[in-house]
Amino acid sequence: MLDALGAAADRPVFEHGDRAVTGAELLDLVARVAAGLRAAGLGPGDGVGLLLGVDPEAFAVVLAAHVVGARVVGVRPGLPEVQVRHLLGLDVAAVVTDSGARYGPRALDVGALCATRPEPGPLRLAGRPDDVARLIHTSGSTGTPKACAQTYAAMAAGWAARPSAWPPAIRELAPRLARHLVFGSLSSQVMFEYAVLAVAAGGTAVVPDSPALPDAVVRHRATSSVITVPRLAKLVAAQRRDPADLSSLRALMVSGSPLAPDRHREALEVLGPVVFHGYGQTETGMISMATPTDPPGSVGTPPPAVTVEVRDGRGAPVPAGVDGELFVRTPSQARGYWGDPVESAEVFTGGWVRTRDLGRLDAAGRLHLTGRIRDVVIVNANLHHAGPIERVLAEHPDVAEAYVVAVPDEDTGEAVHAFVVPTAGRVPDPAALRALVTERLGAACAPARVTAIAEPPLAPSGKPDKRLLPR
Repeated sequence: MLDALGAAADRPVFEHGDRAVTGAELLDLVARVAAGLRAAGLGPGDGVGLLLGVDPEAFAVVLAAHVVGARVVGVRPGLPEVQVRHLLGLDVAAVVTDSGARYGPRALDVGALCATRPEPGPLRLAGRPDDVARLIHTSGSTGTPKACAQTYAAMAAGWAARPSAWPPAIRELAPRLARHLVFGSLSSQVMFEYAVLAVAAGGTAVVPDSPALPDAVVRHRATSSVITVPRLAKLVAAQRRDPADLSSLRALMVSGSPLAPDRHREALEVLGPVVFHGYGQTETGMISMATPTDPPGSVGTPPPAVTVEVRDGRGAPVPAGVDGELFVRTPSQARGYWGDPVESAEVFTGGWVRTRDLGRLDAAGRLHLTGRIRDVVIVNANLHHAGPIERVLAEHPDVAEAYVVAVPDEDTGEAVHAFVVPTAGRVPDPAALRALVTERLGAACAPARVTAIAEPPLAPSGKPDKRLLPR
């Protein structure tokens, strides 16, 4: 990535409002922040937490933390305070912030780091291959985010910043990222990797004043953006109703949840050949990507560097065309969950990552997703386990039992629907239950609907069968 910035020289690589930052200027920021981190005593193996927005300085801080060999722990906006403190308690030596917020004993200000005098000579890269380079978090079965631990060796094996290693779908996508919209948080693996890819491809990462589409595309003459399935549906509907000038748009990378074939076809029909449908996990990085020429409903052909095996319930591989659980190996996969050996042993097994997603490979080698084994709800492309939500609901004195399922939602892709068995003589208040879940787990986990039931439906085994609840 540093080589890409050096090669960019006077070409703008980051655009933020009226400000354009060249490759040379961003490289200078990286050098300054790296010097500031070293002056603070931070180096190989030290945990550095990031509470930052989306701007050139935040991008420079991420790169600089890797320059000094630190273990980067990013925190995405909108997490409840208890989860923020959990993440920043994962053996973090210092927290870099642009808001003045203080967590733990050491807080480093971005402005001060960027004002540090850089060390003379070329940047000293201190990352050690077997050290953990970053903890990328997702929601976990305990109700607190799980942190996927990716080593420096695994991060270096990723292809985003290395054009020579780009798989076919990325080679087709990369030239379309000339003006790529970056929003949300650089703590998002998807957002950060696409920003890196855009710069490596000779493009510019553009931070919009508002990420709303189609306005952001029109205002910034953007050529590409990441988009969730619900936002894609809204964009397609808006274009049918009142078309905006999207002539600059060349790529929309659909991420976060599967795209139904009918919705995929409609998006291609209305927006043109700009839809790229990616499939990956925090644990693995990108697994596969469909280009605009792939059949709607598939997520493309896994690249040669990625191995996908479809297995039956006994763990045996199944032939093409047969559904099963997806097991994956990628060059940049995490080595486990930080501080969670039990969950790590279940998911990271024998060199494979157990995705707990269901799918099949067709005769042409394309991957199709058909469901998931995990008991989760995906809200705005973020994964939330049902178990923690059920446990919080069951703590309320008016609730004897709680069962959570995912239901389709036009705004968020999926939403939480809670089925509760009331405590005898009590009537649960849905608003109070939503408030409790919001306080403990965040608004995304709060039930969009609450239904009182006398008892849950049972499977033949006698256990509650949540699959029957939506009926």
